[in-house]
Amino acid sequence: MLRLPSFNYLQPKTLAEAIAMQVDAGPDGAFVAGGTDLYPNMKRRQQEPKVVISLMGIRELAGWEMRDAGWVVGPCVTLSDLSILPSFRQSYPAVAHAAELVSTPLLRNMGTLGGNLCLDTRCNYYDQTYEWRKAIDFCMKKDGKICWVAPSSPRCWAVSSSDVAPVMMAIGAEFRLVGPKGERVVPAGRLYANDGINYLTKHPAEILAEVRLPAPNGWDAVYLKLRRRSSFDFPVLGVAAWVKWGTGKGEGGSVAEARIVLGGVASQPQEVPTAGATLAGSDLSDEAIAAAADAAYRPAKPLDNTDFDLSWRKQMTRVYVKAALEELRERQR
Repeated sequence: MLRLPSFNYLQPKTLAEAIAMQVDAGPDGAFVAGGTDLYPNMKRRQQEPKVVISLMGIRELAGWEMRDAGWVVGPCVTLSDLSILPSFRQSYPAVAHAAELVSTPLLRNMGTLGGNLCLDTRCNYYDQTYEWRKAIDFCMKKDGKICWVAPSSPRCWAVSSSDVAPVMMAIGAEFRLVGPKGERVVPAGRLYANDGINYLTKHPAEILAEVRLPAPNGWDAVYLKLRRRSSFDFPVLGVAAWVKWGTGKGEGGSVAEARIVLGGVASQPQEVPTAGATLAGSDLSDEAIAAAADAAYRPAKPLDNTDFDLSWRKQMTRVYVKAALEELRERQR
């Protein structure tokens, strides 16, 4: 049986308290919300904080508000609440759908929006028990000096497996981060770095305090997920497609702007600007969709860090991008 190591558990009531506790703890401290990612990692000794600081008692992190500029959602809102709130689901169906695809109902009842956005990167060689990892020699992400995915690589290739993050990037969400040096607002894409170890640009003492979603005005988005078991697995490919509609061709108008973001193929959610640019001015014809799917296929380079054959996973990029764009086209008709 895997057991948690010993640690001190703190329950701040305000953001200022939580930040001060993290500063005091330094590298030995870790924030936790639902714990569905951190606690299993601690049981496998992938993360070993001596101080765990719960964010669930901070009221301002657990609510949502509808504003003229769009919704503001607290990071401690559970994935279950996010997926079933009728008014939110009507405004942001792609976000709600991504949330309901995470894991199982029991874990969605505990897991939070912020936790999924800050989810630790994953890898076949990293997400194992301590004894298994020790038997093959540890990897550079924890205790070792080699990346078993690419042994000659100077960096870790653990993969981003968040379902919600690609959608947030695609729709142009913003994150408010609060830390000991004040606060800042960053576009969703700037929270992530393409490094399996240092996968967040957030400072360890910073807290994701708000998720700001743009008003659903003239745009639509969709998220599709590939996984081995459709009931609860992590994605080996996620496709978030966003389209802002203008006027012109066809009954539903033409595409003014588009974004395609891939999950599960890199250490960060990966936007493919060339795929989005291919769709501009089109009415999502079969030819335009095929061109965008091909543009997304080319830079997708899945490695031996998750499930399924590598070449097949790459082929599925084209298939899933095509399916996502066809779904958006049908909605517009």
